Amino acid sequence: MENIVITGATGFLGSHLARWFLDRGDRVYALVRPGSAKLQDLPVHENLIPVYGTMEEAADCVKEIGHADAWFHFAWGGVNREEIDSPEVQAKNIRGSLACVEAAHRLGCRVFMDAGSRVEYGVVSAGAPGGGAAEGDAGLLAGEGRGVMTEEMECRPVNEYGKAKLEFFRQAAPICEMYGMNFCHLRFFSVYGYGDHPWSIISTLVRELPRGGRVALSACRHEWNFMYIDDAVEAVGCLYEQVKEKEPEKGVAVNIASRDTRVLKSFVEEIFEIAGRRGTLEFGTFVQAKEGALSIRPDVSRMEAMTGGFKERYTFRRGITEMIKREMEHEDEEN
Repeated sequence: MENIVITGATGFLGSHLARWFLDRGDRVYALVRPGSAKLQDLPVHENLIPVYGTMEEAADCVKEIGHADAWFHFAWGGVNREEIDSPEVQAKNIRGSLACVEAAHRLGCRVFMDAGSRVEYGVVSAGAPGGGAAEGDAGLLAGEGRGVMTEEMECRPVNEYGKAKLEFFRQAAPICEMYGMNFCHLRFFSVYGYGDHPWSIISTLVRELPRGGRVALSACRHEWNFMYIDDAVEAVGCLYEQVKEKEPEKGVAVNIASRDTRVLKSFVEEIFEIAGRRGTLEFGTFVQAKEGALSIRPDVSRMEAMTGGFKERYTFRRGITEMIKREMEHEDEEN
């Protein structure tokens, strides 16, 4: 049995990762804010132990936990539209995240992993030198960026959230190396599944189409990548299993994404088919946020190499079918 600390364990990714470790017999310490409205989202298990405190108070958990093998930092504030571009809110996230690194060191963790984001890359053009962002290209800002996103490329995030995620990686990497902790900065792309934010495009389509609803959408001409939640946490778990056995190395970013990248409209139309062609798709009626219309094309070769050859178990069709089934079951329970 290993001791695993997870921040953000009440969230979509964190709660599923907690279940992954609990299912294999580990003890999970979930660092949660006192009075959190999402405490009911924590997995119910005898080996799930809530530890109350904020990110900034992470050091206070050391005495209560005593020792841990790994720390998974999936908490991050200010991801709503009002605060995602707030320098003050995002700077606070960096400070709290660095406090988690210090606490992980004091607990004796061998591994530290955190949830990065695809938005760290910014606008990526196939024609820019080294696959980097092309500046001043109005076409790209309309969704024409088609470059492959690799972990080695220069990142040019658009919003303060992406800038803060990248800055934390840059600051945490040498600290973890100094402390002898293997550090993986997990750049999640677009993870979907039951329990995701209800306003996400997948959740909205899965909820509304089977009921015959109308869904407002962008033109959906940009490329996208979706990974089912069970595959995402399995990839993280496999990565941990490989990394924990290695001698401490310099921290690395790792893209967590699927091999299925295509035009977003193709994904949307597939959901429409799975839902029995019910409902109405209203393309071109929804205005995207400034980052929303950018294409994403992740390179997952590093993830596959570092996990010992991880392969997804869920096709997009299988994942959506599972989501619709659970959505219908939930609706029946409410009725």
